[in-house]
Amino acid sequence: MGNKVLMKGNEAIAEGAILAGCQAYFGYPITPQNELLEYMSRRMPELERVFVQTESELSAISMVLGASAAGFRAMTSTSSPGFSLQQEGISYMAGSELPAVVVNVMRGGPGLGGILGAQGDYFQAVKGGGHGDYRLLVLAPASAQEAMDLTMLAFDLADKYRNPVVLLVDGYIGQVTEPVELRAASPPPPDKPWAVTGARGRSKNVIRSIYLQPERLEAHDLHLAEKFERMRADELRYEGLYLDDAKLVIVAYGSVARVAQTVVKQSREQGLPVGLLRPISLYPFPYQPIVELAERAKAFLVAELSLGQMVEDVRLAVGKAAPVFHVRRLGGMVLSVEEVCEALAAAAGEVGVRAGAPLRCVT
Repeated sequence: MGNKVLMKGNEAIAEGAILAGCQAYFGYPITPQNELLEYMSRRMPELERVFVQTESELSAISMVLGASAAGFRAMTSTSSPGFSLQQEGISYMAGSELPAVVVNVMRGGPGLGGILGAQGDYFQAVKGGGHGDYRLLVLAPASAQEAMDLTMLAFDLADKYRNPVVLLVDGYIGQVTEPVELRAASPPPPDKPWAVTGARGRSKNVIRSIYLQPERLEAHDLHLAEKFERMRADELRYEGLYLDDAKLVIVAYGSVARVAQTVVKQSREQGLPVGLLRPISLYPFPYQPIVELAERAKAFLVAELSLGQMVEDVRLAVGKAAPVFHVRRLGGMVLSVEEVCEALAAAAGEVGVRAGAPLRCVT
């Protein structure tokens, strides 16, 4: 067992990046991710690594692109409006096959919205918020410990696939303070013979995303598509709780999954056959596990802090096999145990699944 320390989720992400060998961090302050930037502003200079507080999120993502092209492990962190500004740079990196880690600690929107946690950036991260045909691996932690662990994983995956990886964190996970076990530092990153490090003694490397001949662009896009398919096939991550005999399945990620876990455990104690599926990778999304659950489950309940985004992927997987219900809060409001429990009881009633007594869950 390693040392355990109390850390905010944002701080755990920052320390995870350092343990993963992040060599350059570029970012601009925005709530609710500021603790991450502050932590890096102290730790990176201590380790003689690069830290730059940029003048904007646009500058930050452009500097990440440049550092990555030079072969460095680079990252940025931001929150929802800043993530919107970075979409063009992320598309350029995907098109140029440049690895990087982008952390989005989500807040309420649209527009400037508010500064409290939300999950309204799911589409933007999972479906690709920039132009063109590209995909990003998207990881969603549900604890401070997982925030550290998935950040370290994100750097490895970015280098493995030469592609940006997004850590999609709702603001409540970014702000939660929990015991975190410090991990061992990652081994040195792999060699990057493709990087632009000077061409003395070898032919020059060219990193680009522009192909003016349509045939060459199509060939490049098909090459990228093969890589995205490998990502989809090999990098699926999810967690299940009481799914073997579940007649009702709650699907939730991030902080909402922790609320749902409480609901599931209390409902089980009252005789309701309910389970939880928590996506850890939002891309790739656990379509096939949900398809298989839909063969025996009577209904699904999607709980999320958005108007309804992940629920569309669940409905796509379930199809007409079972009804999909939805419970939500918006604008920085938190879904309570009681609200999810009430929605679960209503769904159970609709499909004729009964507990031994009227369902009651408490925080």
